[in-house]
Amino acid sequence: MKEILLVENLVKTFKLSKKQQRIEKTNQRVKIAVDGLSFKAFEGEIYGLLGPNGAGKTTTLRILSTLIKTEDGDAFIEGFSVTKQPNEVRKRIGFLTSELKLEDFFTPNYLFDYFGELHGVEKTVLEERKNYLFKKFGIDEFSEVKVGDLSTGMKQKVSLVISIVHDPKIIIFDEPTNGLDIITAKTVTDFLEELKSLGKTIILSTHIFSLVEKLCDRVGIIINGKMTLEDTLPNITKNDTLENVFFKVYNAQGGELEWKIC
Repeated sequence: MKEILLVENLVKTFKLSKKQQRIEKTNQRVKIAVDGLSFKAFEGEIYGLLGPNGAGKTTTLRILSTLIKTEDGDAFIEGFSVTKQPNEVRKRIGFLTSELKLEDFFTPNYLFDYFGELHGVEKTVLEERKNYLFKKFGIDEFSEVKVGDLSTGMKQKVSLVISIVHDPKIIIFDEPTNGLDIITAKTVTDFLEELKSLGKTIILSTHIFSLVEKLCDRVGIIINGKMTLEDTLPNITKNDTLENVFFKVYNAQGGELEWKIC
């Protein structure tokens, strides 16, 4: 398999305010979000990141997407460094997060064209891609409706198609089905499988074990910013469930069952 993503010893820390220290129940002024994290992903596979709240998954995805900078280490997408060649990386990735907020005033039609032009997609290609994606996700009927008037599920679908407007080779999804109804979530997961069949590489984090078991080829379990277990899904689960394996690893690291998994 062709290696398309290489992550090497990423490190990221954040300063904690007094309020954050109280929430975290710590006297430490600095939180280590990502602590020497390394992993790799290959062309045409879906790689799943699992970990408890605050494990460092979202921070890692933001580093890979060039939204924030690592303090040490580096990551390479098709050989391009996220620290030294961010513009080249951005050409090759799509990033979708539940925190992506589209401007309420604009329509899906306008936003798709706007981001397509930002990525330098030719007009004829952009129109063909818009017609295909809007029809596939049922956005065509709402293409001229302002984002502020769309349902939560439709907003998520609009965000998804905008994140892949330029047909990227690597697609990074942070909780891709978060907040979606079961029908919309099924549409999204089916599309992830379709993208994989087209040779795309997908990196996703999710708290839904069944989604990982259905979609992912390989899994990395992150706890306290470190990779504690990484392998193919069959090698990790063997004769057990992913959920059981996860909690065995989590408890071995001193975790507590009442923590929310995400």
